[in-house]
Amino acid sequence: MTEETAVSLARDRTRLLLDPTSERHPALRPRCRRLDTLEGVTIGLLDISKPRGDVFLDRLEARLRGCGAEVLRFRKPTFTKPAPTDLRQEIATRCGAVIEALAD
Repeated sequence: MTEETAVSLARDRTRLLLDPTSERHPALRPRCRRLDTLEGVTIGLLDISKPRGDVFLDRLEARLRGCGAEVLRFRKPTFTKPAPTDLRQEIATRCGAVIEALAD
């Protein structure tokens, strides 16, 4: 992205979301609706098994609980592969939102 493009995006208050995968034709995905409140919402915290991700999630969990959210923790077996289908399904059925921890 050029500096001119970045400045233009900032000026227009438009957000550009970049997908880090190597898709030749990126899929267009609509944004999920923002939650109105965290009170009573179950938030899934997904640790992708990178070093110190759990440290970040511990702090985030405390903040979310302070806002009234219920928090469930999940962990991928390895950061080198996508989360297993059964783990993704569990998160999708039990949580109203998910936060994925990327850390090193």
